[in-house]
Order: sequence, then structure tokens, then C-alpha cells
Amino acid sequence: MCVPILGLTATQGGLFLGSLGLGLASGIAQRNAARAAADQQYQSALLTNQSAERSLALQQEALADNLKETRASKAQERLAKTIEGLQARGRTIASEQAGLTVGLLLRDVERQTANARESINQELESFTRQYSRNIEGLISQRDNRRNQLQSNINQAYNQIPSLSSVILNTATQGLSTFAQFA
Repeated sequence: MCVPILGLTATQGGLFLGSLGLGLASGIAQRNAARAAADQQYQSALLTNQSAERSLALQQEALADNLKETRASKAQERLAKTIEGLQARGRTIASEQAGLTVGLLLRDVERQTANARESINQELESFTRQYSRNIEGLISQRDNRRNQLQSNINQAYNQIPSLSSVILNTATQGLSTFAQFA
């Protein structure tokens, strides 16, 4: 028995429709597989982003602890220089030198003490500025990771063929198959 489908014999028509069905099923399966891969990429990116956030927090904490310790250390150094200056002042006064010499010596001791404390303050300010730059660098690294993750997610979702492209490819394959049978 011949059932003409588009001018094809029943066997040819069955093969043609089977080919269209397989092509459509294959396209939809590829689409679903690409979507699953993109969803997996998204989930992986979420975990990686959480890890990057934890890493940033730990690194910031370590830098903050280091800054705190440095500030405490520099405060102790400033205090030590102040004490040294007072001791030098006391020795100068105790030396029982008179007049202009004592005044000059005391001013020299005060100047040296002030210079030493200012040097410590400058070191601390420099360290604090470097701390800020280090934090900015960590944030930049985290942001770069996020941007790369987002790019990977976008790329994965862009690999998913649209339903219209699956149908169009199936129709194109169907026309090609029809041309072979005709």
C-alpha cells in the first residue's frame, strides 16, 4: 500500500519523517545538554566566587592584623625615642655645663629626638599607604575573578542553541533528505 507523502512512497515517506524526528530529537537533546553544561558552569562559578570572597576576607584580615602590629611596634619605638631623648636631656643637664653650651646641647637633643620620632611616623604612614594599596590590589584580584567567572557563564549560556535554530536545522536536514528521496 502506498501512502503518498509529498509525492514519496510509503517507505520513503516513513524514512523522511523518521529522519525529521531523529534530527529534531537530536537537536533538542544537544540543546538540553548545552543548558545542563551552562547550569553546571553557573553553579561552579557560584562556588568559586564564594571561595574568592572568603579568600579576600582572610587576606584583608591578615593585612589588618599586620598593620595593627606595625602600629603598636612603631608606637613603642616612638616611646623609646622619647625616653632616650629625656635621658639625654637629663645627662646634659647633669653634666653641669653652664650657659649657652647647655642650651645648645639641649636643643640638639630635642632636635635629634624629634627627628627620630618623625622618621618613625613617616615609616608608619608609608606602611599605612602600602596597606591601602594592598587592599585595593586584593579587591581588584577578586573583581577580576568575578569578571572571568561571569564571562565563562555568559559563554556557556551562549553555546545553548535556541529552539528556533534547532527547528531550522531540522528543517534544513529535512529538505536535504527530501531532495535525496525525490
